Amino acid sequence: MNLFKSVLTFVMAGGKGERMYPLTRDRTKPAVPFGGSYRIIDFTLSNCLNSNLRKIYVITQYKSLSLHRHLRRGWDIYNHEIGEFITIVPAQQRVDESWYRGTADAIYQNLYTIEKSKPEHVLILSGDHVYKMDYAEMIRYHKEKGADVTIGVIELDCDKAGSFGTVAVDDDWRIRVFKEKVKDPPVMKNNSKKTLGSMGIYVFNTDILEEVLTLDSREKTAHDFGKNIVPMMVERGDKVFAYNFRDENRKEVRYWRDVGTIDAYWEANMDLISVTPVFNLYDDDWPIRTYQEQAPPAKFVFAQVEDGGRLGVALDSIVANGSIVSGGKVERSVLSPLVRVNSYSHVYESILMEGAQVGRHCRIRRAIIDKNVHIPPDTIIGYDPEEDHRRFYVSDGGIVVIPKDTKLEEFTLHEQLDS
Repeated sequence: MNLFKSVLTFVMAGGKGERMYPLTRDRTKPAVPFGGSYRIIDFTLSNCLNSNLRKIYVITQYKSLSLHRHLRRGWDIYNHEIGEFITIVPAQQRVDESWYRGTADAIYQNLYTIEKSKPEHVLILSGDHVYKMDYAEMIRYHKEKGADVTIGVIELDCDKAGSFGTVAVDDDWRIRVFKEKVKDPPVMKNNSKKTLGSMGIYVFNTDILEEVLTLDSREKTAHDFGKNIVPMMVERGDKVFAYNFRDENRKEVRYWRDVGTIDAYWEANMDLISVTPVFNLYDDDWPIRTYQEQAPPAKFVFAQVEDGGRLGVALDSIVANGSIVSGGKVERSVLSPLVRVNSYSHVYESILMEGAQVGRHCRIRRAIIDKNVHIPPDTIIGYDPEEDHRRFYVSDGGIVVIPKDTKLEEFTLHEQLDS
């Protein structure tokens, strides 16, 4: 099947990600760094690349500058001369004077683009999930079923499905019930503790998509695929099918993460540093692409244990290029590019983003230090809950978050950094 010619892909990347505040204070959720070297959107876009999908629109809206910069630097890889592209589509008020009011409205406001391209199918994806998936298989399944729309679903525990759309299917996997974010989701026939949750992945026949979006635009709704479009299609008898997620991660447990909260985000990063992580970044058969900062290799210096523990070392950790562990100790942590950890400091189970610097004699535990934050010498984070709550944002799970560019003190650390 020639997906290159027949499928137009939209990646929804305009969400605020309010549950991930303060990491989304200055950026949209798909632009949040992940796993040391990546942004969250890289996983969806890498799935597109590995699925041979090469006509991609990225829909942006909320605080998108960081995302635009990343896409321009790392994803300008397609040949426009032969019709390949990744194009950023901010809200343009093409239809009326409103911005994007929901996922369905975002596509409706770009029907002009769809009509101009004349694709057979439209694939709609979320840009804020971490997983590996061959979309070509789902599109092939959609065609075989003769579906009007096919929805990607994954098996979830019923007690954890309250924030997802959930479905009930018949023996042919046609969706008979669709419920959006309910406490009593429809259960699977073979397992009363499991339900099928929507992954926010849709394959539409183009003519049907144009029809239902136009109908929805005339109504006072949330203009959302999960809340409005799919339930309407199920109710009126359209051919709405579910596609059970097939994981290209090739592990015993299927991996799909909505890293939509601080705690979920931290846990997903911590999984990456385990000996055999559930999510495999080191997979030559399914590479994850990103923009790589031009920086020297990571470096670990000072091994003078006799002077009181001045040992530059990282254990069970991910350390990106340009980082220097200078006489400090890093354990079970993720370091993005150009991070500096100085002498006698201990960083444990933490995420340090690009340009973060840790002064001497610091102790940091279960923390997320965002970009360009300088931690002054002798700072203790993650050991005194009362003090942490007084000074910083602390998640429900006790993860301390220090937002991007936060100035903990007026002075800089230049004179106090190790040479």
